[in-house]
Amino acid sequence: MNRPDLLTPGNCQLIFIDHQPQMAFGVQSIDRQTLKNNVVALAKSAKVFDIPVTLTTVETESFSGHTYPELLAVFPDHQILERTSMNSWDDQKVRDALAANGQRKVVVSGLWTEVCNNSFAFSAMAEGGYEIFMVADASGGTTKEAHDYSMQRMIQAGVAPVTWQQVLLEWQRDWARRDTYDAVMDIVREHSGAYGMGVDYAYTMVHKAPERVTHGPRLEPVAAPIAAE
Repeated sequence: MNRPDLLTPGNCQLIFIDHQPQMAFGVQSIDRQTLKNNVVALAKSAKVFDIPVTLTTVETESFSGHTYPELLAVFPDHQILERTSMNSWDDQKVRDALAANGQRKVVVSGLWTEVCNNSFAFSAMAEGGYEIFMVADASGGTTKEAHDYSMQRMIQAGVAPVTWQQVLLEWQRDWARRDTYDAVMDIVREHSGAYGMGVDYAYTMVHKAPERVTHGPRLEPVAAPIAAE
C-alpha cells in the first residue's frame, strides 16, 4: 500500500515502458497524439527536476519499432534497456536500473496498461517492495475498458493513479522555487492545452510581458507566479 506522501524530486524515480509505434498503434483508450504529448511532457518534467529515469523497450527490431523520437530527444544519451518479456520486471537489467536509482517510489508510464503496466506494477510491488504511481494519461490500453479496468485493478492492489500534470505540479509544489519556475511554465505552455493558453494570456495581458514566439527568448520571471486552479 502506498504511503500518503507527496511526490518530490528527491523521493521517486520514473520508468517509461514500451513507448514504441507498434504498441501505440493498438491503443484505443486515448487519442494517440494526446498520449504522445503527455508522455513527452512527463519526460520533460522529469528532466527539469533531475528525476532518475529508466527507458525500456520490447522486441524493437522484430515487432515494436523504435521509441518515439520526441521522447528520445529529451534523453538523447540515455541507455535504452531492450527486453523480450512483456513484464519489464522479469528483465534483470531493468531490476538493476531501478535498484541503482535508489528510490522506492516508481512513477510509471507505459503501453499497454492491461499488460506491461499491470504486470510490472504487481511484480515490482510484490517482489521488489516498490510503491507504484501509475500515470493514467501517459499510458494507454487496447480499449477504454482494458485501460479503465486495469487501472481499477491496480488501484485495488495499492497502486496510486496520477496524471502527468499532477506529477509535474507536485514536483514543483511551490511557485517560489524560481530555479525550476520558468522551465515548468515552458512545459505548461507547450503541453497543457487551455492551462498553457491561460498562462500566455496572463503573461501578456495581465503582466504585460512581451509576446514571444514558440522558440523565442525566455521571458524574465513575472512578479506574481501563475498557479493552476
